[in-house]
Amino acid sequence: MKKTSFLIAAALSAAPAMADEGMWTLYNLPQAVYAQMQEYGFSVPYDGLYSSDKAIKNAVVNFGDFCSGVVVSPDGLVFTNHHCGFGAINAHSTVEHDYMKNGFYAKSFSEELPNEDLFVSFMVEQKDITERLRQMGIDELKPSEQELFVDSVQNAWSKDVKQKDSTLRLEIKPFYEGNKYYATTYRDFRDVRLVFTVPKSMGKFGGETDNWMWPRQTCDFSVFRIYADPKTNGPADYSKDNVPYKPESWAEVSLDGYKDGDYAMTIGYPGSTSRYLSSYGIRERRDARNQPRAQVRGVKQEVMMRHMRQSDAVRIKYETAYAQSSNYWKNSLGMNKCIDSIGLIAQKAAFEQKVARYVDSTGYLKGKLDLGELKRVYDRCFDIIRARTFFSETFYGTNELATRAIKVHNGMEVKGPEKRRKKQYVEFEDNSDKWDEATDKEVFAALLENYREQVPAKYLPEFYTTIVTDFGGDCRKYVDYVWANSVLMKPGEKIYVNKKGFYDDPGVKMGLDITEIMGVLNAPLEAMFDSIDVQERYLCAAKLRMEQDMPNYSDANFTMRLSYGRVGGFTLGGKPSGYYTTAQSIVEKMKQGDSRPDYFAEPVMHELMSAKDFGRYADKTTGEMQLCFLTNNDITGGNSGSPMFDGKGRLIGLAFDGNWDSLSSDIFFDSRLARCIGVDIRYVIYMMDKWGHADRLLEEMFRK
Repeated sequence: MKKTSFLIAAALSAAPAMADEGMWTLYNLPQAVYAQMQEYGFSVPYDGLYSSDKAIKNAVVNFGDFCSGVVVSPDGLVFTNHHCGFGAINAHSTVEHDYMKNGFYAKSFSEELPNEDLFVSFMVEQKDITERLRQMGIDELKPSEQELFVDSVQNAWSKDVKQKDSTLRLEIKPFYEGNKYYATTYRDFRDVRLVFTVPKSMGKFGGETDNWMWPRQTCDFSVFRIYADPKTNGPADYSKDNVPYKPESWAEVSLDGYKDGDYAMTIGYPGSTSRYLSSYGIRERRDARNQPRAQVRGVKQEVMMRHMRQSDAVRIKYETAYAQSSNYWKNSLGMNKCIDSIGLIAQKAAFEQKVARYVDSTGYLKGKLDLGELKRVYDRCFDIIRARTFFSETFYGTNELATRAIKVHNGMEVKGPEKRRKKQYVEFEDNSDKWDEATDKEVFAALLENYREQVPAKYLPEFYTTIVTDFGGDCRKYVDYVWANSVLMKPGEKIYVNKKGFYDDPGVKMGLDITEIMGVLNAPLEAMFDSIDVQERYLCAAKLRMEQDMPNYSDANFTMRLSYGRVGGFTLGGKPSGYYTTAQSIVEKMKQGDSRPDYFAEPVMHELMSAKDFGRYADKTTGEMQLCFLTNNDITGGNSGSPMFDGKGRLIGLAFDGNWDSLSSDIFFDSRLARCIGVDIRYVIYMMDKWGHADRLLEEMFRK
């Protein structure tokens, strides 16, 4: 393993760097990569990325632990995507005050809306701790044991960090398939307030029709503000006495735009990629994870959308869940299409044979890396993983009844006197404002029916027998019965967990049956996962050794990464994509709004986008109002809301999507087709100005 550590370091310092592809950690950015960035037009000094007081990284935030964002003012304004702020916007929306539908602008600090559990994190420091963990014995542990070991080390080191500064936390994550470990220190701000959002018609313009597609016209942004302790300017829980945070630095917003070939860079928090994954792992991803995920979500979303279109109240309750579900429904479909269209599994298999020949000829990892064993283990767990995907997509997070039925057996706080077991109980808070009974019932019944059709009988929970014997096989009748007769759905009821009859409750019994099948699905997998993890780690190490004269970045793992490249489109089937869209293009789509709901926009939006003169927001070269644009930056989920910088380190856009033609990029980066779609910052500011009349925010951002 010490050899592996040396080889990774050598790989990362090698030259020349491969252009465009790569999600690079900033603290150890290879000089060769920085030199390539300079050649493309980047003029910020090396220490201006990570280490200086005004470093660009200091303006970039982890937004809520699921997206990225950027600070754009001396008073802590944060830009992120509309779809990243979706949950917060939706949480404040009611039928009477529908901020999702109508938009929102806080005209004063006092009108800015707090958001429970929303936070932003600033990365303070990152460092390599591989040798320290190795000296503590991590290499002698199984992969499943290593995870527990790292958690314990993280907890201990976090306490040390907090003793020095209570506002900090430390996080340890594996890199390079577990061949390396980095520790990252963060400062979390827990008082984050909604300041501005455009109506959903613009913030989600194009909906699922355009999701992952190009060309795009979506005005995908929302604005929040960080609040801080008035005495320390540091993190604090929400208080009416908190004041806007005063950052040491923030991103400069540029209205100068870009042209084809200009330098472009994103810095954000890409969530997860698997580019070292074996051909066997890709097959599992395609057929045992993506395909069943897309199939189940298609069933669920059809029911949800039908109910959402019938009622604004239902729409408000479900549109966040629908958006989250549909995003990776379409991603799964697109990824599988790309895997097949480029023959990725065959490409990977051929590369693995090259690695095997290298191992045979050099002796490196000989007797350890065993591709035959890797295939055998993947084959043994394939059917279980496929069934487990159908299972989790059916029962977890899909409806309130199933959620409560599972939760009552798994980790709920038990209340009542310890010495009087029959008086001990659990209870659910009244969250009936978050779901609709008719919608939830139909969703669950449809999913139960679908699950029965998709998996072997051995993976059916026991209550399916009850559905047949007592309800003639009708899943909807069963759901209606459980909902009506279970204490789980009775508002305000205490559920006594040790009283006679607890397991006779139909909802409690259903939850037990579900939990038992999850155990059946999980039990055989742990040992197989350990074997897979070890072999995938060896495969990664062998690749790095074989390619030691080339730079290699680690897969994304929701830590801060830099990606660089250029503004520009792509060519597919001989047809150029173009690299930006215009106001005229969105007007043409808006005209279809009566027949295509995803293209609906209010009359005022038609008017704004049809303006004769866009003033300072028009591009100085083309004379047009440019809405969205393409770069060849390397992104994935989690990068949503990532700031897009020009060669001077100025903000020119917010990344919000990738293109359909490269949805396999999580496992293979196709430099010909992979593109990052961003919303032009001039489009963002135009909407804040002309629709929102947010003069105080514009003055704040452009204050000299």
